[in-house]
Amino acid sequence: MTLTNAPVLDTPRLILRGPEPRDIEPMIAFLLDQERAAGFGASPNRGDAWRWFALNVGHWHIHGHGYFTIEDRETGQPAGITGIWYPEGWPEPELGWVVFDGFEGRGIAYEAAMRARRYAYEDLGLTTLTSNIVPGNTRSIALAERLGCWFEREYENIHMGRDYLYRHPGPDAALGRDDDGSVEAYA
Repeated sequence: MTLTNAPVLDTPRLILRGPEPRDIEPMIAFLLDQERAAGFGASPNRGDAWRWFALNVGHWHIHGHGYFTIEDRETGQPAGITGIWYPEGWPEPELGWVVFDGFEGRGIAYEAAMRARRYAYEDLGLTTLTSNIVPGNTRSIALAERLGCWFEREYENIHMGRDYLYRHPGPDAALGRDDDGSVEAYA
């Protein structure tokens, strides 16, 4: 059952798709893990975690984008989320990512974030993106830098306090476009 109008995006190992009812339990399990979900606003109980899931569904309907479920192509299991997040109070559109427990260390977040960024620039027509990272989240900072991002500033996240804002390269740099607009290759 499809809950949103999200497109289905492919990578060699992953499928990025809109949230489905079968994603509720993996998402709730992630959000209830206070340490792992700190950068996403970890939930204190199942009800709040369920509301976060519903918030993402609503975000798709309001903005036409949101977090994709990252599905492992080989197993069909939800491996995490990535996508474009821009709720009320956010400084600007953000490319976010997280992989669920057991899916770390495989390059899944990088592969998924690269595809989501391409979607943001090519399909949504966005010209800039940020990634907002909780201070101390060294793994996300390393991934942001691997994606070509640079630290721009600190800001006060209305939900989680102090955040680092990392700036992504614009469409021409991120998509490897030549001066004539043709695409060489995707980074």
